[in-house]
Amino acid sequence: MIPPVAADTISDPGAIHSWPPEPPAREPDAEAQQKTADTHGHDVLLFTAILGLCGFGVVMVYSASAVYAAQKFGAADHFLRRDLAYTALGLVMLAVAVRKDYGSYRRLAYPLLGLAFFLLVAVLIAGVRINGARRWFHLGPLSFQPAELAKLAVVIYLARSLAQKAEKVKSFAVGFVPHMFIAAVFMLLLLKQPDLGTAVILGLTTLMLMFVAGAKVSYLVLAFLGAAPIVYQAIVGTPWRLKRMLAYIDPWPYRYDVGYQITESLISIGSGGLTGLGLGDGKQKLFFLPEAHTDYILAIVGEELGWAGLVCIAACFTLIVWRGARAALRARDAFGCYLAFGITAIIALQAVVNLGVVLGALPTKGLPLPFVSFGGSTLVVDLFAAGILLNISRGAPEPVPRAFPSLWTRLFGSRANKRRRGGGHRVQVESASDDG
Repeated sequence: MIPPVAADTISDPGAIHSWPPEPPAREPDAEAQQKTADTHGHDVLLFTAILGLCGFGVVMVYSASAVYAAQKFGAADHFLRRDLAYTALGLVMLAVAVRKDYGSYRRLAYPLLGLAFFLLVAVLIAGVRINGARRWFHLGPLSFQPAELAKLAVVIYLARSLAQKAEKVKSFAVGFVPHMFIAAVFMLLLLKQPDLGTAVILGLTTLMLMFVAGAKVSYLVLAFLGAAPIVYQAIVGTPWRLKRMLAYIDPWPYRYDVGYQITESLISIGSGGLTGLGLGDGKQKLFFLPEAHTDYILAIVGEELGWAGLVCIAACFTLIVWRGARAALRARDAFGCYLAFGITAIIALQAVVNLGVVLGALPTKGLPLPFVSFGGSTLVVDLFAAGILLNISRGAPEPVPRAFPSLWTRLFGSRANKRRRGGGHRVQVESASDDG
């Protein structure tokens, strides 16, 4: 006679018909998970998209800046040389991040957060003021924008904290207030520079990460509604921001004032048509469109390569978002999942905002296009973050049990396996659609 077997110790329904029963399913230990990850290659499509955007960015930076650089610095390749140096440094950082296991950043979460906080405070005191904003440190010919490091530091902190708290994320006092407080402090420091665009990107990324981690939607709505008056006051209470908002609604009455950039951008894209005027043949970069090689580089792409060029850029970022979400879903632990999702969200939000501003779909905001626009600290930090994402993409080829709510379940409501607390047994959680 076969002795009775507890139902929660059976990992396979077929095991009840055989004796002895199979041992219960156990979560692979960290060493086994790392060994599995090491045998799985990096995401080639993700790497190709990132490298392709970097190479394309170098070409477009030179095309957009050559005339301006020759007139101001006496050398047409002034920005090209600097961009090549930044790209080379960024690729070195990417290579380092790819080889370094992302789990090591868990220990660096709080030191990085403290460093980013110190730099954001220091830049308000000792930073260089450019165009009315104090956002940069200048060290000889080099400059550094601490806001770029702050975004990555906050994402690493959130990934660690959300992974540690697991189900406690649903608690208001434990899972919601501390994360929103940290994000709010950094957003206020960014607003003091002022840098409304980066502050909004950081806030949206925080809300998205907390949603994925399982925070109650009512809390997130509360946070959004609480931030709305602050953003409104930041716009209405600042005359030049208010004029920018009016120019966004109808830029042509402000054609030679705050609406100058957006109107020139629209003229640039409109003149490019479907296939563009040809690489290097754009006219708006001839001192008509300000910031042609930085924030408005997509306008030059639209003029010289047409809508076809813009669609190719959008396709590359879509590919990065897809592969980044895939890396998050296949990460070997909760920390990797949230870290991959946070990095992907920052890249995606910046790309969407930049494209929206260039096309006139969003108010004018000074946010560069990741991997493409000229900018030293932006490019280096973005490539380093991309290296971390590539390292996470080496996750096990098959899903492994995880001690956090399934990202797929959170987003799409499908069934998923969850482990009980305090044991290695797995239970099958049925979705609402399976209840009949």
